[in-house]
Amino acid sequence: MSPDLFFQYLFAGITYGSIYAVVAIGFNIIYNATGIINFAQGEFVMLGGMISISLLHFMPLPLAIASAVALTMLIGAAIEILFIRWLQSPSVMRMIIITIGISILLKEVALHIWGESIRSLPYFYGNEITTFSIGSVHISPQVVWVILASAVMVAGLNLFFKSTPIGREMRACSANRTAALLCGINARNMVTLSFMLSAGIGALAGCVMSPITYTQYDSGSALALKGFTVAILGGLGNSGAAVLAGILLGIIEAFSVSVVPLAFQDAISIAILLVILFVKPHGLFGSGDAARLKDF
Repeated sequence: MSPDLFFQYLFAGITYGSIYAVVAIGFNIIYNATGIINFAQGEFVMLGGMISISLLHFMPLPLAIASAVALTMLIGAAIEILFIRWLQSPSVMRMIIITIGISILLKEVALHIWGESIRSLPYFYGNEITTFSIGSVHISPQVVWVILASAVMVAGLNLFFKSTPIGREMRACSANRTAALLCGINARNMVTLSFMLSAGIGALAGCVMSPITYTQYDSGSALALKGFTVAILGGLGNSGAAVLAGILLGIIEAFSVSVVPLAFQDAISIAILLVILFVKPHGLFGSGDAARLKDF
C-alpha cells in the first residue's frame, strides 16, 4: 500500500470513527444516568438529519440545524416521559426490548413522513468535488466539519459534566442514585435531561454527517450497532474511552476495504462486538460495568 493511500484510508477512518464515538457517547450518557442501553440512539442521529433537511426549505442552514437539534431533544424527552419514567425497577432485558421497540416505532414514523428516498444536507462549504490537500492526500472540507464537530461535542460534554451544577448532579445520580435523592437532587429530571442531551448530540452528529453519508429513514440502525460496538469496545459508561474506541473501529473499517468487499464492512463491526462480548466483555479500557451484558 502506497503512503498516499495509507493516509487517505487513515483520514476516512478518523472521520467515521468520530461519528461512531459520538453515537457511543450518547449510549453512555443514558447508561450512566439510568443503567439503560438505549438502542434507539441511532434514530436520534437519523431524525437530526431528516428534520434539518426538511426545515432547510424554510430557513437558513444554521437555523435549520439548530431547530432540528432542539426538536430531537424534545423527542428524546417525550420518549423518556412516555416509555421509561413509569417503569419501576425494570430488568435489563425488558429495557432492551422497549428501546428496540422505540427504535422500530421511530423508524416507521420516519418512513411515513419522509418515505424511502435518500436525502442529504448541502455541504457546509463548497460541494462534493471541493477538496484541499495535506501533502498528496485530498480531503473534503466536510470531513473537517465532522471531526471538529465531534471534538467540540466531546470537549463540551466533558466541560458540562465537570464544571456545571447540572452536570455534577447528573454525575451524582450516576454514581449513587439513592444518595443523590437524599441530597435533594430530582433524579427523574436528571434522567429526562440525559435523554435530551443524548438526543441532541445524536441529532447534531446526524446533521454534520448528512452531506457525506446521506440520510434515510433506516440509516440509524447501522449507526446504533456501530455506536454500541464502540461503547462496549471502550468500556460501557466510559465516554473518554469511547472516543479512542470509535476512531479505532473507524480505522479498522477503512483499511478493511482493501482486504474485503465494502458489502462486508458492517459484518466487521458485528464480529468485533461478538469477540469482545465473549473474550473481554468489560471492554478494552477496563469498565467492569459492561460485563453485566453476560447476564443476558
